[in-house]
Amino acid sequence: QVQLVESGGGLVQAGGSLRLSCTASDFFEMGWFRQVPGKEREFVAAIRWRGSPKYHGESAKGRFTISKDHAKNTVYLTMNALKPDDTAVYYCATKKSQTTTWDDWGQGTQVTVSS
Repeated sequence: QVQLVESGGGLVQAGGSLRLSCTASDFFEMGWFRQVPGKEREFVAAIRWRGSPKYHGESAKGRFTISKDHAKNTVYLTMNALKPDDTAVYYCATKKSQTTTWDDWGQGTQVTVSS
């Protein structure tokens, strides 16, 4: 069962940009994660659906921005100045409450950055 729907992945040249989207409902917080060969799942960014708090992982600072559109029930991850090392499968996930871990996960969208 698909709980969340991601889109926006693709192939881009180094230095280019992509915007990923994740649509879900009834959640407290949404996060973006990525996985690359030989590495554990990495936190990228997160945002609360209500209120202003945002969190960006070290690899995302200065290049990636998480944002939301309440009318579309969507969270975006805007990725600029992409590097080949950003190549990964990107996943969105949600928390149902402040005290839970990441409850629901999407199927992932591939981002490939060429040299």
